[in-house]
Amino acid sequence: MEVPGEPAYRMLANRLRREIADGVYRGGVRLPTEAELAVEHGVSRQTVRRAFHDLVAEGIVHRVPGRGTFASDATGRYLRQLGSIEDLMNLSTDTTMEIVTPPRRQVDIEAASRLRLDTDLLYTVSFRRLHDAVPFVYTTVHLPETVGKAVADAPELAAGASSTHTMIGLIEPHLTMPIVQADQSITVAPAPEAAASAVGCALGHPMLRVDRLYSNELDEPTELAISYFLPEHYTYRVTLRRR
Repeated sequence: MEVPGEPAYRMLANRLRREIADGVYRGGVRLPTEAELAVEHGVSRQTVRRAFHDLVAEGIVHRVPGRGTFASDATGRYLRQLGSIEDLMNLSTDTTMEIVTPPRRQVDIEAASRLRLDTDLLYTVSFRRLHDAVPFVYTTVHLPETVGKAVADAPELAAGASSTHTMIGLIEPHLTMPIVQADQSITVAPAPEAAASAVGCALGHPMLRVDRLYSNELDEPTELAISYFLPEHYTYRVTLRRR
């Protein structure tokens, strides 16, 4: 899906990403050259080069000197490189959020403790995310009361609602300070009933559980997200750099 005002290189990268996911370049078929893509899409070679650079960084394509650019062997999986809060917000560029359970006020002692709240009451919302109409993750988000109350009636969070939004993008306008940090833990866990139902796998199926605790610049938690990713349809990739 193209977003108005989106940079040309990102629109081209998203278009190529969709074509690769659809199998256009499967079986060793070479992607068009920089020159060919520049002519086809009416952009500069620098724009094409930047799009290729992003796809290479994500592991979606690889370049073979003297031969060209080819799709990597990640058939059927959603692959996104994550290295910043902005990357997490950009999940909306090529995935869809579908609400399973709308925001509700409830008691959750464990989540409240992780959010360092003075009360056990908070708001919880759950959704699944889809890529090319295929669900690949089920997420439960816990929000402090002040934040949850502000977005509880948002149409994007109504039961069954589908949109290209992210939770960070929806809640951040209601925060006094922006989210600047996400502490993450990754484990393998059996699929609980809600996750299994949402992504269409067997109860207890091995899944990738990713917990993220988002905080502002004062280290105050503003969101706790617990996600269960279906490994058959998802690849996690991160690049570490020395400062």
